[in-house]
Amino acid sequence: MPRKTNGVVFELHPGPNKGEDGKPLLYARTAGGMKRTMDDLDDFCANYRHVTKGDMERLFETFLDVAGMWLSQGYRVETPIGSFAMKLTGEHTDASKVTGYDIMYGGVEFTPSKDFVQKAGSNCEGYRRATGPVGNSQMYDSKAMEEALRQSLKPGFTTVRRFMVHSGLKRDSAQKFLDSLTVGAEARLRRVRDGKTFIYTPLATVTPEEK
Repeated sequence: MPRKTNGVVFELHPGPNKGEDGKPLLYARTAGGMKRTMDDLDDFCANYRHVTKGDMERLFETFLDVAGMWLSQGYRVETPIGSFAMKLTGEHTDASKVTGYDIMYGGVEFTPSKDFVQKAGSNCEGYRRATGPVGNSQMYDSKAMEEALRQSLKPGFTTVRRFMVHSGLKRDSAQKFLDSLTVGAEARLRRVRDGKTFIYTPLATVTPEEK
């Protein structure tokens, strides 16, 4: 079957739950590099929607100002694309003891309108998978991780950035993996800080072999 060349590009990432085979369940999400900026929106609308250049940016700046003010006062702001409301945080079990001092601002929640949801899902070209590994799924391949660690330790040390290159992991996952090898009775690496960089050096039992 020929490779699909159109449609929404998606990536697969392992989730926290596991399937019957013991492997992490995979979930799909749009490719991380796919994005449009405010400038893109402003340019597109000026060229194809009969809007004067700069109008879209000024519109959003005005909305940010006014909607932000209303949200800060506790109002829900309803728009054609959906509604915005202040999110509050705080976990309590006894209502009689809760005061205003126990409640904190937790951000903004957005509920999209039906029209917006339909527009966002109107793509008719299907979906195509991005090339490359499944998210950080290589973390669950012990042989792949051992080889990536061995390669990255060839100079006698490694860093998060260096390990990212050899493992293909994203920054947080790469650091999490390296940090996991610095703790416990069977720790394999020692971590020291050099400025803003963490340096990982092997303990005597894991000196990497040189090819």
